Amino acid sequence: MSNTLAINGGKPVFAENELNSLTPSWPIAYPETEQKLIELYRSGKWGCYSKHEKELMPAFAKFQDAEYSVWMCNGTTTLECALIALGIGPGDEVIVPGVTWIATAQAPLYVGATPVIVDIDPNTLCIDPVKIEEAITPRTKAIIPVHLFSSVADMDKINAIAKKHNLAVVEDCAHAHGAKQHGKGVGSLGDVGSFSFQLSKLMTAAEGGCCTTNNAKLADDIFRASHIGNSFLDPKVPLQEGLMCHQYRMTDFQSLIILDQLAHQEELRDRRERSAQIVRDVLKDIPSVKMQASSYADDTRAYYFVTFLLQPEFVKEGVSRADIYAAIRAEGLLIHEGWGCPLYKSPVWNIPGKMYIKKDTEVCEDVMYNRVMCCSNTTFLGTDDVAARVGECIAKVMRAYTK
Repeated sequence: MSNTLAINGGKPVFAENELNSLTPSWPIAYPETEQKLIELYRSGKWGCYSKHEKELMPAFAKFQDAEYSVWMCNGTTTLECALIALGIGPGDEVIVPGVTWIATAQAPLYVGATPVIVDIDPNTLCIDPVKIEEAITPRTKAIIPVHLFSSVADMDKINAIAKKHNLAVVEDCAHAHGAKQHGKGVGSLGDVGSFSFQLSKLMTAAEGGCCTTNNAKLADDIFRASHIGNSFLDPKVPLQEGLMCHQYRMTDFQSLIILDQLAHQEELRDRRERSAQIVRDVLKDIPSVKMQASSYADDTRAYYFVTFLLQPEFVKEGVSRADIYAAIRAEGLLIHEGWGCPLYKSPVWNIPGKMYIKKDTEVCEDVMYNRVMCCSNTTFLGTDDVAARVGECIAKVMRAYTK
């Protein structure tokens, strides 16, 4: 293979649009689901805690090693209802990381609490436990760690801090379907887990969300909060006074699609993990780029994004991240910046400063503006050869731009 970069006239690793033909389109449509959807449509029983939702609740909980799962219309409402069930509201503070989607920090605002934004670990990109402890005040009531891009946050340290200060832990698992730490599924490690099934997520029905928990009372309160006060544990129990409730139910069409996807998740997760390891091996001797780490060596990574981190001290002077992006794209690999900025600078984060607290976020700024490079999960659903070529796209460019 030519060492001349494609951007300089060399032969690219992938021809134009070749990679798209070697990996599946998204979302993946499974043929066994089609006829079931037709039958559901004809049945007229489309939702309101119907057949497939009732099947999905224990099935997904088991997949994530939890006792219960409660389903809603999206992964923002799940965070909100988790906080409602935990009794968090006006006057309380909830600690969140500075790199995440806006929903993580907006959910506390929706219940009247104040999000406190703290810095991230530079290697995992998940919330830094040291910064959590520094941000705790008498008003702190909860922590929302995010398993970012499927790197699993350090739940051992986070749970220890929470226990010490009597705080609730709500795991944001929007990127981490099937991920595990020490062999146990995310969403079962804290008090509540929150999952999104939005179109780009590792499991999807275009939209949808669920909470997981091992606590029966929390599961019932979350269900009540999202199902206008009704109980799923005992439908005859009267509506509960003092619990702010919404109508956030999902449809049985979504439940059916997600339920059928469960059968494919281990295979897809293993394929992405295998591809990521192949890429990691290709890049292991190139000091100017690393792959995002997870908290522990035994973490199972689901890989929502496969994320690379530039090491600027090893990059040639005068070469910018934009130059590297352009060169990698010229080799036929689509690479992007994630959200492009920290949470609090997102164009859709239009929250007045007086409504949230932001601590020092030096790492957030450095990572998002100087270091992060992401590939979508479908890039890692090809063969071993495809994975090796993906690694070579990055390696070829980084070799050329390494001091």
